[in-house]
Amino acid sequence: MGMNVVCLDLEGVLVPEIWITFANVTGIEALKRTTRDEPDYDKLMAYRLNILKENNLKLQDVQNVIATIDPMDGAKEFLDELKEMTQVVILSDTFTEFAKPLMKKLGWPTLFCNSLEVSEDGTITGHVMRCKNSKLTTVKALQSCGFNTIAAGDSFNDIGMIQASKAGFLFKTTEQIKKDFPQYPAFENYAELMEAIKKVL
Repeated sequence: MGMNVVCLDLEGVLVPEIWITFANVTGIEALKRTTRDEPDYDKLMAYRLNILKENNLKLQDVQNVIATIDPMDGAKEFLDELKEMTQVVILSDTFTEFAKPLMKKLGWPTLFCNSLEVSEDGTITGHVMRCKNSKLTTVKALQSCGFNTIAAGDSFNDIGMIQASKAGFLFKTTEQIKKDFPQYPAFENYAELMEAIKKVL
């Protein structure tokens, strides 16, 4: 049987997309591009950092916007209920420098994410990925320790961990991703996702 670990994406699943919120606040439309649009994360981040530099926006500017973001309606309750039943790990391509206020609002769940390179003046100069294909790599590592993984996400960069898991679900995803991966059940609310996870557990 093994022990189960539920692996969840963060942005788009538990909290709104950070970069889309930041784009709305700053009025920079180009920053609305996410992993739903660009599967290559390194390419996406290089594109974002270039835009920040062009607009002289620093880490603090992004953090100030993140501080105003609340989890999606019902996300904390969903997580709390899930944590009572099984182990939960949030696997995200976000950064420790961004995630802290969001983790506090979600009740400090376990988060595996990446980190930013920041110069002394607060300019974000680059990003360091924890490991290559971090979500898939982490799921495989958990499985090698004897865990069964159940995964849910909304973007192209979640597909690897969904495919590799005992069960995988799409949550609040795009029509395109649903069309590309019809084999995975797609849910729009936490009650449906919880029901599906309970069945697997």
